[in-house]
Amino acid sequence: MRPPKPLGFDPIAEARKNWDNNGWQDSSLGMAMVTSVMRAQQILLARVHDTLKPFDLTFAQFEALRLLAFSRAGRLPLGKIGSRLQVHPASVTNVIDRLESKGLVQRLQHPDDMRTTLAAITRTGRSVTKKATKALNAQVFRNSGLDDDRLESLVEVVTEMRLAAGDFTE
Repeated sequence: MRPPKPLGFDPIAEARKNWDNNGWQDSSLGMAMVTSVMRAQQILLARVHDTLKPFDLTFAQFEALRLLAFSRAGRLPLGKIGSRLQVHPASVTNVIDRLESKGLVQRLQHPDDMRTTLAAITRTGRSVTKKATKALNAQVFRNSGLDDDRLESLVEVVTEMRLAAGDFTE
């Protein structure tokens, strides 16, 4: 599918003018910020999706695999995966189910706590994760369209928003 032809104007800037013209000047900057961030998310998700498609992975699946690959033993309790990835337990279960069906992880009983299930990355999972990481680094993470100073500033601003929203504590 071909990407749409770029517009000859910024529709978010146009929407901001419309907000201002309708007497919502106190909200127009916030609307422009939210809409801009949402559009940037769409752009990034599309790039990530296209990059991970050859590996038959979603970004959520990649994140779980990468987290397991980074862990010391290559396995973590499902609850810890959920808290680290900041997702609902049902989402973790779904992701692990799909990864397990692909042979990329396996479920294990915790050796010390029979109530706890671990997800363990397999040898195939490690190989796929390594290749997918290399592709994401080359095609997405190194090619943001922003220089390092702008990237650092953007990360700082978004981190400040996340902190204010209670996403984490310092």
